[in-house]
Amino acid sequence: MQATTFLLTNRQKGAIGKNDLYMKNLVTLRFMLVSLFAIMSMAVSADIIEYSTEDGFMYRLDTEAKTAELAKYNGSATEVSISESVTYEGVVYSITSLGGSCFSGCSSLTSINIPSSVTSLGEYCFSNCSSLTSVNIPSSVTSLGGECFSFCSSLTSINIPSSVTYLGGYCFYGCSSLKTVT
Repeated sequence: MQATTFLLTNRQKGAIGKNDLYMKNLVTLRFMLVSLFAIMSMAVSADIIEYSTEDGFMYRLDTEAKTAELAKYNGSATEVSISESVTYEGVVYSITSLGGSCFSGCSSLTSINIPSSVTSLGEYCFSNCSSLTSVNIPSSVTSLGGECFSFCSSLTSINIPSSVTYLGGYCFYGCSSLKTVT
C-alpha cells in the first residue's frame, strides 16, 4: 500500500512512469508519421516530370505551371542555342530557368544563346566550361546564381543586362581571361 502511495505522490510532483513514457513516445511517433505523410503528399502534388531529349537536354517539367527548367546538358556541341520551349506528350512547356550545374564541365562549349523566356541561371550553371567565350544573356534574366560562370577561363567579356537584380557570390571566380563586364 505504501508503494502505491509513493508512486502517486511522485506522479503528482511531475515524475513520469514507464506507461507515461510509452504514451509520450507513441504520440511523438504518430505526430512524426502524420508530418511525413503530409510532406510526401505535398512533394507528389508538385507534378514534376524529368524528360530527356535525343539532343542531350534533360528538363524538369512542372505540369501544373507548364514551365520547364533545363536541368542538364549532356551533348557535345560547341555552340548551343536553347529554345524557348519544349514539348512533352503534346503539351508545350516554357523554359524559364537554367538549373544548377546544367552546363557545368562542358569543356567543348564555346558559345551559348539563352532565350528570352529564361529568368534565372542557377548556381554553377556554366562552371568549368573552360572553352566558353561567348554568352548572350537576355534582358529577361533577373538572377545569376553563385559561381554561375566560375572557372570559365576563356570567357573574355560578358554583358549583364540591367534586369539582373541578384548576382550570386563568386559568379566570375577563376575567369582569368575576363576583361570586360558590362
